[in-house]
Amino acid sequence: MFYKDIGIDLGTANILINVKGEGIVLNEPSVVAIDEETKKILAIGIEAHKMLGRTPGNIRAVKPMKDGVIADFELTEAMLNYFIKKVKAKSIFIKPRILICCPTNVTAIEKNAIKEAAERTGAKKVFIEEEPKVAALGVGLNISEPNGSMIIDIGGGTTDIAVLSLGDIVTSASIKIAGNTFDKAIIEYIKTHYKLIIGERTAEDIKIQIGTLYESNKKGKIKVKGRGINGLPEIITVTSEEIEEALKPCMYEIIKTVKQVLEKTPPELSADIINNGIVLTGGGSMIEGLDILLEKEIKVPIYVAENPLTSVAEGTGKMLEKLNLVQDY
Repeated sequence: MFYKDIGIDLGTANILINVKGEGIVLNEPSVVAIDEETKKILAIGIEAHKMLGRTPGNIRAVKPMKDGVIADFELTEAMLNYFIKKVKAKSIFIKPRILICCPTNVTAIEKNAIKEAAERTGAKKVFIEEEPKVAALGVGLNISEPNGSMIIDIGGGTTDIAVLSLGDIVTSASIKIAGNTFDKAIIEYIKTHYKLIIGERTAEDIKIQIGTLYESNKKGKIKVKGRGINGLPEIITVTSEEIEEALKPCMYEIIKTVKQVLEKTPPELSADIINNGIVLTGGGSMIEGLDILLEKEIKVPIYVAENPLTSVAEGTGKMLEKLNLVQDY
């Protein structure tokens, strides 16, 4: 029996797959569309994502991952199975060895659920690794030396913060405030201030186009379409200053957690972090001005990774080269 080694970044918003020797071969939304009456799966990934907020009553577009962990086991298994087949990592004669990532604060039960979902796809063996450690490798940090490195990974469902040294995590925290929380904050702000109801996809578009977290960055405005309080379609104009106001409370919760991790960090490693700075990764790190706000509040140099969206997946690729050294969960 032949096997392929694959690394999976099983994110709340997106799933990325890295095949050893091939690199990242898949990057699709973690969404499944199902028929509520027949329970039949109608679409997975990109096609299912197009249906978010636009389905008739009997069809539901679902994100089976929530806050970095499995919310719907059966749909997660089906989604994994579909994507693994899609990248041709599995057949009658091939069973993949899978390295899959999870947030730092997941419970043993949640971690076991992730492992079991991967095993049920027909994996030969499943390895579990913590996301910030993998992301650090993906952005090129040398974490094997006795030298402190720090990474903040702002994903879709969780923000993972970790200080690493000698190849492992020294102190860490994971909070359920991330990209999806930013989207919800925008939805709530527009509902409160304009009495307009918008969906998740519209909120995400607003965040990407004019989102900012520092007053000197990205001054812009955007026309937003939604459902008014009278039930009729309406168009309003929203500015980047308003989006900054909506996003800042979420960001200050992340900053608070970053400070808590730094307070628990050994002094020698704290000195290293001042010298080396902190690396930001994950889709949430791409909001304009986020790095400036963090640097202002933390008083440590902040660098946004060159590959924030793919850092974890690229890190799994590096780990696949030494998969036998990864601890089996």
